Amino acid sequence: MTYGLWLSTAGLQVNEYRQAVLANNLANADTVGFKHDLAVMQERPVESAAGGDARFGHRILDGMTGGTWVRPTVHTFERGEFEQTGNPMDVAIDGDGFLSVSDGDETRYTRDGRMTMNPGGELVLTAGEGRWRVLDDGGEPVIVDSTTGGAIEVSDDGTIRQGGAAIGKLGVVGFADRNQLSKVGGNLYRNAGPQPTAVAARVRSGHVERSTVNPVAGLAKMIEAARAYELNARMISLQDQTIGMAVTTVGRIG
Repeated sequence: MTYGLWLSTAGLQVNEYRQAVLANNLANADTVGFKHDLAVMQERPVESAAGGDARFGHRILDGMTGGTWVRPTVHTFERGEFEQTGNPMDVAIDGDGFLSVSDGDETRYTRDGRMTMNPGGELVLTAGEGRWRVLDDGGEPVIVDSTTGGAIEVSDDGTIRQGGAAIGKLGVVGFADRNQLSKVGGNLYRNAGPQPTAVAARVRSGHVERSTVNPVAGLAKMIEAARAYELNARMISLQDQTIGMAVTTVGRIG
């Protein structure tokens, strides 16, 4: 009888995980450059198959499922729609590349191309309170002349110009295996795989990339997960009542 309790408990945990992923997606429906996550699940094998120990074998249960369990969260990398802002310091990458940014200690990667200039004349991300400096194609911070007041423009190949003179080029990079990228907060990614390489992506100045989250679809999935959670909780209650009856009624002697 406890077999059903274990399955329903796993169902609670899986749907709690789904809710957390979906809630985070919805919270970032308006976050520039955000890529939504997918909650992935798989069938769990029975214990005798998972552990390979014949002591846990059962001629009936071995032919049944071990329930469901979670797999690592999958980050999607589909391109979001572009939104025109008219700000020449905003850029969107038309392709698979990422902007390289650094806080002086660590290099991170992002699709959020909203830039501004800090007091030291460095190009920095608007997000993150100016902590993240935008890197050029040589891995160095992009420096602009804050004294001349010359207008800053970004061409389609990522070349940055101030007053018509080229002062650098955005470090747009790509990854051989994007599954090695993990989110670290602030709409940034950490790379755990091979070093990225420069890519020739088109840079759209005066635009930003919108989030890939579909709020309507996300809300519908949250309702579905909530109902699945409720059903599993109800099944636990019913099975608990059944076990109680078996102990107090069916097993009564005399």
